[in-house]
Amino acid sequence: MDCPSCVAKIEKAVSRVPGVREVSVNRMAETLTARLGPGGDPATVARTVAALGYDAAPQARPALAADPLRGHEPCCEHDHGHADGHEDDAGGASWWRTGKAKLVWLLAGLVAAAWLGASLFAAEAYWIFVAATLLAVLPLGRRALALARAGSPFSIETLMCVAALGAVIIGAAEEAAIVVLLFAIGELLENVAAGRARAGIKALGSLMPRTARVERDGAVAEVLADALRPGDVVQVRPGDRIPCDGMVVEGQSAVDESPVTGESVPVSRGPGNAVVAASVNTVALLRVRVTAAASDNTISRIVRMVEEATASRAPTRRFIEKFSTYWTPGAMAVSVLVMLVPPLAFGGDWWTWIYRGLAVLLIACPCALVISVPAAIASGLSAGARRGLLIKGGAALETIGRARTVAFDKTGTLTAGKPRVTDILPMPGTDEAALLRAAAGVEVGSAHPLARAVLDAAAARGIQVPAATDAEGIPGKAATAIVEGRLVVVGSPSHAREQGILLRNVDNITALEAAGKTVVVVLAVRQPLGLLALRDEPREDAVIAVAALKAMGLSSVMLTGDNERTGRAIALGLGMEVRAHLLPEQKLREIEALKARGPVVMIGDGINDAPALAAASVGVAMGGGTAVALETADAALLHERLSGVAELIALSRATLANVKQNVAIAVGLKLVLLVTTMLGVTGLWMAILADTGATVLVTINALRLLRWHGPFARLPGKRAVPADSVTGNA
Repeated sequence: MDCPSCVAKIEKAVSRVPGVREVSVNRMAETLTARLGPGGDPATVARTVAALGYDAAPQARPALAADPLRGHEPCCEHDHGHADGHEDDAGGASWWRTGKAKLVWLLAGLVAAAWLGASLFAAEAYWIFVAATLLAVLPLGRRALALARAGSPFSIETLMCVAALGAVIIGAAEEAAIVVLLFAIGELLENVAAGRARAGIKALGSLMPRTARVERDGAVAEVLADALRPGDVVQVRPGDRIPCDGMVVEGQSAVDESPVTGESVPVSRGPGNAVVAASVNTVALLRVRVTAAASDNTISRIVRMVEEATASRAPTRRFIEKFSTYWTPGAMAVSVLVMLVPPLAFGGDWWTWIYRGLAVLLIACPCALVISVPAAIASGLSAGARRGLLIKGGAALETIGRARTVAFDKTGTLTAGKPRVTDILPMPGTDEAALLRAAAGVEVGSAHPLARAVLDAAAARGIQVPAATDAEGIPGKAATAIVEGRLVVVGSPSHAREQGILLRNVDNITALEAAGKTVVVVLAVRQPLGLLALRDEPREDAVIAVAALKAMGLSSVMLTGDNERTGRAIALGLGMEVRAHLLPEQKLREIEALKARGPVVMIGDGINDAPALAAASVGVAMGGGTAVALETADAALLHERLSGVAELIALSRATLANVKQNVAIAVGLKLVLLVTTMLGVTGLWMAILADTGATVLVTINALRLLRWHGPFARLPGKRAVPADSVTGNA
């Protein structure tokens, strides 16, 4: 499949097959998924697709339940037909050996033979070209008839057949033959371009090693990487690619994660650290426990997500596709008017205006216009994946570039998400150990970063954490539990005041918060045991990221549940606004208020900020490719760098600019040719050549995005990630 018109034709035809309830076609993945009801037959679906000129074969039922990105279970008791339509190049054949290339060689041979025959037999030259044209039109005519029967009478194939046959009738058989040849060449070039875009995505999958060294029965055996299962332990030697998502159980090494995240600097990984598939172990032997099957590792999820994202329709693409459905029948009507009005109303020459009407018909061929948007979107999504910027669809990619405000969560987003206890201030009659012991008892089992900081502080002092019961959480305010027979509350000072608790050391609280620290009050049976102060330092690149956004004309705001003083202290250092002391529902209201000024991009950790991420125009998750981060938001930063936010916006703007350029090329050339054709300057072959040329220019322009490196590629201390590291030579 070359362009969205192929997708529309197939979806419309298959949707008319009895028993088909739902059908979707993914152009980049070259797959068709049909949801079948009673009487539905996958073989019938495959035959319908084959009638349109595509090879298709039913595949096994896809394992949707195991796919975290599809978001739904298999349908009832009826089978899903899943067809793979790779034509002749499915097996990786070179472009000149594909079905469309063979058609071009055949048509070129016909035209060459016709020219040779015409030169040898001048008297029969016209009829030789007529025969060549009819033979050339034959495959197009068969497709046009199949499409008409399938519900698409006004297809590009129909337009081409009408124009070619009309040219034969008025005595322009030579031009008609060349027109059909040029059209076939244009389709071949679209096919080559689509293949290049697919290669950029599928090259991600080629990064995976084919084999893995797995420990079994006390020995190390080499097995296929696809055979690895969660729980297996693999050995990864220095220089080898890691064959799975996993957890390091032994060894300390530096791992190059640039194939997945785009981050060129190797990161240290040791026992307890997660590693991702396709990253490169550079220093020492690692033993890694597999945590995800091959079909569900980071690389597999990224490939599936990018393929599905290219299948989603961006607003601009939806408009172009809707416009193009009216374009072809409208163009045919205009062509008829061009043929009839001048001769009937102004006494023009019939043959001249029929010729020009047929040329108008060819000028109206919408190939370049239809491919202009999806080609740019697909290239933009692929370029983003190469840089560790995972975007779920064209709509998100478009919206990001139009954003006016970027809202950040604080903990785990602007900050490293690893706070530590800096101050322990017990009340008279309580020592530090007792204060930490009580707080740690409440926080056992919590995944909140502040809770982990309290538990780490207790562990560092060798404090035995007591058992707790009836643990509860009050979102954004406090956590409670029964610890050693008494109710202990760990919460914010404001929560303590709401409960009527008198806090005597208010000055200490004010001073700690002014220093950018988060203060929690520990209460036992409504009596203060003391204060704990924690601080989470901003990420190293936070200042650079906020400054980059400001330079791009965007305003940045921090949304945090922390207190006003702490939030202001961190925001001041970063040069951004702050909205503090926000409960989850208050964050939603802030997002809605910001959206009144224009589209809002929300950056969060993908777990605690799910409501705000969903409410924003575009939600972006910080996360190293976890399933939760990938599912929650519209986009994800796999490299955990805040500079990725500016890169996302720059990529979106580059893609939008590319779309505008493509549309201008496609429409501009048509307008020029329309004027010159009406004036009699250009004819049939030039009309179709211009459309083919526009298709080539649009495609080449879109493919430029595959080499996009982002605004931080040339910063001191950074180096651009080579295109080969992820997408081969694309």
